[in-house]
Amino acid sequence: MTDTAARYLYLARHGEASADETALTENGRRQAVLLGERLRGAPLSVIHHGPLPRAEETARLIGARLDGVPLRRSEAAGDYVPHLPAREELPPDSADARLAFLSGVTEEERDLGRELAREALAEFTGPVDGEHPRHELVVTHNFLVGWLVRAALDAPAWRWMGLDHGNAALTVLRYAPGRPPSVLLSNDMRHLPEELRWTGFPPEFHV
Repeated sequence: MTDTAARYLYLARHGEASADETALTENGRRQAVLLGERLRGAPLSVIHHGPLPRAEETARLIGARLDGVPLRRSEAAGDYVPHLPAREELPPDSADARLAFLSGVTEEERDLGRELAREALAEFTGPVDGEHPRHELVVTHNFLVGWLVRAALDAPAWRWMGLDHGNAALTVLRYAPGRPPSVLLSNDMRHLPEELRWTGFPPEFHV
């Protein structure tokens, strides 16, 4: 029988990006550096990151603050809609707004997102083989963080919507053998000064 151990999955949304999303802003670079400082004491074995420049740059800046933690590009850590709900899945009072938000998603994007979401669950979640716990960081995008938190809580597939995360905020999930997943931290921004929290979100999100 193969031994299994706990996986600690650290999730971080990329830092604040420029208007064309091709690079981080100065605020975004500061956010990434501060998150790297926050993670210096974590026993990370790898930093996975999505293929887009804002995620890759964030991962590089975090990795520069750590000691020899390798970076690994992953398509499954990219920016996509993980699940496109049908109207009957949604609460009636918010269905119109949620469907309007997703109205621009093409059939091709829907199918690709569904496949990548499956790959993300297979690649990043669940206990690990071996005797020793593994700590991994995924630098990704708002939608995927919401999708993985939703899965950890065994919530309906559409519920990735509304689980919003700030730039360079930290979420930590724990997958222990024989136990349901645990959400140890969610959207934690304590490593960021007040002016770098909730960048890109309207004022009502700033709590």
